[in-house]
Formats: sequence, structure tokens, C-alpha cells
Amino acid sequence: MISSAPAGFDQYRENILRGAIEMIEYDSTTVGNSRKAMVYTPPGFSSELTYPVLYLLHGIGGDEMEWHHHGAPQIILDNLYNDNLLEPMIVVFPNGRAMPNDRAEGDLFDPEKINAFERFEADLIHDLIPYIESNYPTGITRENRAIAGLSMGGGQSLNIGLTNLQQFAWVGAFSPAPNTKAPEVLIPNPTEASSLLSLLWISCGDQDNLIQISVSVQQYLEQQAVPHIWYEESGGHEWPVWKNDLYLFSKRLFK
Repeated sequence: MISSAPAGFDQYRENILRGAIEMIEYDSTTVGNSRKAMVYTPPGFSSELTYPVLYLLHGIGGDEMEWHHHGAPQIILDNLYNDNLLEPMIVVFPNGRAMPNDRAEGDLFDPEKINAFERFEADLIHDLIPYIESNYPTGITRENRAIAGLSMGGGQSLNIGLTNLQQFAWVGAFSPAPNTKAPEVLIPNPTEASSLLSLLWISCGDQDNLIQISVSVQQYLEQQAVPHIWYEESGGHEWPVWKNDLYLFSKRLFK
């Protein structure tokens, strides 16, 4: 039985060590211009150490700042570190809309913008990950990489993570959206996936209109005996759910 995050998990605490959050720019050969991402480094960060990396994705209406503006990730993570519940890790907040104008404006469901979310797979693997691993002291094996996201980013995390198991050992989807590929496409070889995944997490609010997408993936995983965590929680398609998911997912990583 999974318990929700404790009261105050997302509240700013005085007099604790804090991580740092910064904006970076990287050259994207996939898109053809420079792109932005936010990077969180943990309290006590040192270039003498080596860190695993979580790539944490936003929803259809967001960008690289969405988690920072709505999800208080740096507060949640700082508090987890203070409580000795988290492995030291770098967290990267990309922009999952891989196109020249990647701002969340106009018709968010325009086909070109939807295609840009698919194109992000190439941008992430060929451009952003190499940038992070060249500029930060990171582990460079699949065991040192996690991908997770909310809604559209949850679908991206399943689509990218499960079809690139040579790149990621840890995959999480919070309320994945209709961009999620069919389960048999995501995991055509259940035996291989079972042997390679360190953690596969799927969660969704019980009042979420999109919960059937999560349930379909979860049922397939059950049928194919692929180890995973399924967490149905109280709530809808909303930030309290995703903040809770970040707390519960992140503290299981890289252990």
C-alpha cells in the first residue's frame, strides 16, 4: 500500500540546505536552434562526485518553466534531501515541444505542435542528454538515467523511456495523456523490458477523465507480468496529484 506524501512535503522550510536551479541553453541539431532547459542540482552539489539524472517533462500547456511555476519541485526535493529520503541526483526540466518556436501559445493542439512533442525524442537523446553529460558530472549509463512527466509529458515518458531501454532504466508516468502509444507498441518484448527496467511507475488520480489510458497500460503490464508500480490516488488531472507523484517517484530512484 502506497501512502500519500506527508503534510507539508511541498512547503518551504527555513534553515535547511538547498539545491540550486538554473536555466541552460543547448544547441539542438534536431530542431536547428538553441533550446532552453532548467537544471536542478542537489544540496551539497560537487563537481568531484557523479550524479544520476532525472529528466522531468511538462504537460501540453507548459514549457521548461512549468514544473518550477506550479509544482514546487525544488522545495519538494530539498525537503526530501533534508529528511534523508533521496539519492543525490540532477533533475533536468526540458521543453518537450521540439520546434523553433517552442512557446506554449496559440492552438496547443495544432498538428505541428503535437508532432513537436514526438520530435522531442530525438532532441532529448541526440542533443540534450549529450549536453547534460558533457557539462555536469553525471553517470552515463542507462542505470543513471530516469525519465518521467505529467499528462502529455507522462505519455512522452512512456513512449521514449520504454522504447529506449538502452538509455533509461527508470520510467515514470503521471496521468499520461492520449499521446501514449498502445501498450503492445511500448512493450513488444515483455521479458526484455522486465529484465532491463529498474522501476516502471504509472499513477493517476481517481477523478481524472484520462484514467483509462493509465489503466490500459497497467492491465497490459499485469497480463505480461512486467514488474511495475500502479498508484491510483485521490484527485483529478491537477497539480496536487503531480506534486504527490514527484515526491513518491523520486524517492524510489537510483536505489
